[in-house]
Amino acid sequence: MNKVKIYLPSVLIPLVSGGIIGLITSGSMDYDMLKQPPLSPPGVVFPIVWTILYILMGVGYGMLKENGKLDDTVNILYYGQLIINLLWPIAFFVLKWRLFAFFWILLLDAAVILMAHQFYKRYKTAGYLQLPYVIWVLFASYLNIGVVFLN
Repeated sequence: MNKVKIYLPSVLIPLVSGGIIGLITSGSMDYDMLKQPPLSPPGVVFPIVWTILYILMGVGYGMLKENGKLDDTVNILYYGQLIINLLWPIAFFVLKWRLFAFFWILLLDAAVILMAHQFYKRYKTAGYLQLPYVIWVLFASYLNIGVVFLN
């Protein structure tokens, strides 16, 4: 199978999905107006980081696809965590359900860790590419609970 046919959709699905959610939530972003916990980055950092993470996520998935390592477990974890990921900013920014969003992001933490582990078991490089994502969602969980307590 042609690598472009594997990697292009693998990268575009999370990127375009994230972009659509960004458009949906852009009018509701109040991050800079919230009291934030220590180590909170400026709001401009988030779209840059998420773009990189979505690319790494897609490349990792593409590696599994290219090497015939996809199965139902990986697909369920991959698309499941992506859906959980995409719904978090709606809960946090649009609906302003900050505490609910914290529990939702804990679900995302678990899903991302499970996904990264399954990627790693099948193709180590694909798993390693998910480490920044794991670290970032754990950091985002800290930011979320910080906002809950400070606001």
